Amino acid sequence: MYRTHTCGELRREHIGQEVKLSGWVQRVRDLGAMVFVDLRDRYGITQLAFNEQNAGLLDKARSLGREYVIQATGRVVERASKNPKLPTGEIEIQVDKLEVLNKSEIPPFTIEDNTDGGDELRMKYRYLDIRRNPVKNNLIFRARVTQLVRNYLAEQGFIDVETPYLIKSTPEGARDFVVPSRLHPGQFYALPQSPQTFKQLLMVGGLDKYMQIVKCFRDEDLRADRQPEFTQIDCEMSFVEQEDVLQTFEGLVRYLIKEIHGIDTGPFPRLSYDEALARYGTDKPDIRFGMELTELTDSARGRGFRVFDQAEYIGAIAVEGAAGYSRKQIDEITKWMQRPQVGAKGLIWAKYNADGSIKSSVDKFFDATTIKDWMEKAGAKPGDLLFIMAGERQATQGHLGILRMEMAERLGLRDPKRFSPLWVVDFPLLEWDEETGRYHAMHHPFTSPKPEDIPLLDTAPDKVRANAYDLVLNGNEIGGGSIRIHDQDLQRKMFRLLGFSDEEAQRQFGFLMNAFTYGAPPHGGIAFGLDRLVAILGGRESIRDFIAFPKNNAGRDTMIDAPDRISDEQLKELHLKLDLPED
Repeated sequence: MYRTHTCGELRREHIGQEVKLSGWVQRVRDLGAMVFVDLRDRYGITQLAFNEQNAGLLDKARSLGREYVIQATGRVVERASKNPKLPTGEIEIQVDKLEVLNKSEIPPFTIEDNTDGGDELRMKYRYLDIRRNPVKNNLIFRARVTQLVRNYLAEQGFIDVETPYLIKSTPEGARDFVVPSRLHPGQFYALPQSPQTFKQLLMVGGLDKYMQIVKCFRDEDLRADRQPEFTQIDCEMSFVEQEDVLQTFEGLVRYLIKEIHGIDTGPFPRLSYDEALARYGTDKPDIRFGMELTELTDSARGRGFRVFDQAEYIGAIAVEGAAGYSRKQIDEITKWMQRPQVGAKGLIWAKYNADGSIKSSVDKFFDATTIKDWMEKAGAKPGDLLFIMAGERQATQGHLGILRMEMAERLGLRDPKRFSPLWVVDFPLLEWDEETGRYHAMHHPFTSPKPEDIPLLDTAPDKVRANAYDLVLNGNEIGGGSIRIHDQDLQRKMFRLLGFSDEEAQRQFGFLMNAFTYGAPPHGGIAFGLDRLVAILGGRESIRDFIAFPKNNAGRDTMIDAPDRISDEQLKELHLKLDLPED
């Protein structure tokens, strides 16, 4: 055998035992008459000791390099110079046999908790990065979360079912990754953006409760911390209403937070989509802190200040304790908001000084009494700073929501050890797209309208609310779902509103429509983004930290150099001809 114990399990009670360890050389310390080697594996580090009583063994230890794979046999002894930072720090192995299992080149970065390797370098050598405790522990943590998810859902009676990866391309949602078929020239599979239609078919099939931890794919324009392939906790239930789904999966998240962090969050608050926008400027609000939006339209408009008078909406946030900000600091925040990524036009400020006096960027247009009235409406106190924005309602609320999150970040209000989940409900079913001149589904085309809003589909489609819900945790959407349409006629009407002809709908989704004619039960479900959920539960912002082999921000795997071109022979087999520039 290669080992009798791991490098993390030996303690004082093992003193005197003969053991065999295998692992990687973390470092070698040559003290002349003695050499010490730190041996590392997944479980920890154990110190190996070599002395001059065996000169050949001592020289062999001196020849070891970092990341050599070795096997050491010897006796567990008490360590003279103990290391309280290591669980194995009271013992060491007095080695009497050493074997090099594999040599190693000098690593391109140090394999230590605090490494000197940059992100791109570590992604290129991800297999080395995984040896470091931060990455290794994140992957172990992810495995623990997925096991807890499976345990909870199994207890609730969910059945784990695998759905296909080679499916049909559909026009809704993000772009599909497509796979050419060799056996069917000119035809293509698509990789699934989600198993949506298959899980609905499983409900038609009578399985009642389905779950799957599944890989999904979206050929999206890349944004920070997005991956072209990602993992979902995908679930569906039959004979349920919205409340049944919310209770089941609120239970899942409460269970995870309790098991992992020992925190009972209590029941989750619920906000309508409109209320979330009005109070927080976003449909995924972070409620770990206040700083809510306050509308000032009625009290600020009509005073001769053109910026306000021409605005549909005027809103403000009160930043606690920020009245001491300098003009330079405020100007920097203003420029940050005016970046193309945000697109705000301007930012008005008012200071409520500690002595009760008021100072603002619009003093020439408004007296102190008026501005103090705004302060009181926004809940500002002496020492606070008021930021005000004006413009079109939804865009301005969105900008204030971005500003709110940025100020919270600067003030350290987003404590990763606090967990504040909530449900956002009553989304619009449809949104109008000016570019295409038609409605698009806010969630997806299988989302059911609120039963009481169904008559509005014929008269005021933009006022119809979806029977949909999102679960938000610490300002991140971690899950979303809906009650589905299970009636063929209603599904056909939905497709027509989305611009599908009956022929197009039948061609794209005929298999689902046909299934609905054979007794489809009422059903609904939800999908969680596992990568994001694990990152938040792990107290981190980046999902890449919790993915074994992630892509970079350009969607490339720099380790295996993918995507890459394929040979002319492969193209010919696939009946493809590409007209691409030479490298």
